[in-house]
Amino acid sequence: MVQYKVIFLSGRGPAECARQLLALAGQEFEDVRLSKEQYHAIKTNVPFGQLPVLEVDGRQLIEPMAINRFIARTFGFTGSDLFDEATADSIADRYIFYRDRINEYHAALLTQKPASVLKKLEGTVLFPARDKFFGYITKHLEKNSANGWLVGVSLTWVDVLIAEHASEFSEKVPGFLNGFPQVEAHMRKVRSIPNLKKWLENRPQTPF
Repeated sequence: MVQYKVIFLSGRGPAECARQLLALAGQEFEDVRLSKEQYHAIKTNVPFGQLPVLEVDGRQLIEPMAINRFIARTFGFTGSDLFDEATADSIADRYIFYRDRINEYHAALLTQKPASVLKKLEGTVLFPARDKFFGYITKHLEKNSANGWLVGVSLTWVDVLIAEHASEFSEKVPGFLNGFPQVEAHMRKVRSIPNLKKWLENRPQTPF
């Protein structure tokens, strides 16, 4: 039996989509959560010293999106054909661009900047980028409204990626999903899938 191990710090972060995909697939895996001290102790033993790492029978893979795509291809979360797979990849690429645009806000949130600073960055950084990205996501959902997924006729890995982001930020930022009912409905649909719901209910509770 193939042995899977997800190695990251003690939080959700860029490892969480991989964890959720494995949970959705019903695949057992070792969820390794390191302290900063433990990470620095093993840093030279992982590719480029980066986390997260996916280990598959001892072989190590880095870069969150590469990890997500590998799991998706392994367990059938890439869509029904190559066009679906490429469309999912294009959504992920757009998500990476969007996350880069909101990085200043996210860094302020992680470092617990004063509420006044966060409020200003919401108006100048977060919400303008959110409006553009969620507008793009809404168009995909409207185009595919008969199925309720972002791509094709079944769940793909980008459904999990976007739903986790929507959930995380809606918990941290009041009104984050206001004006985007399709995005909120999609988030709830994804997170109601039994295997994923079980993971969400039992995963370690961390701030991020």
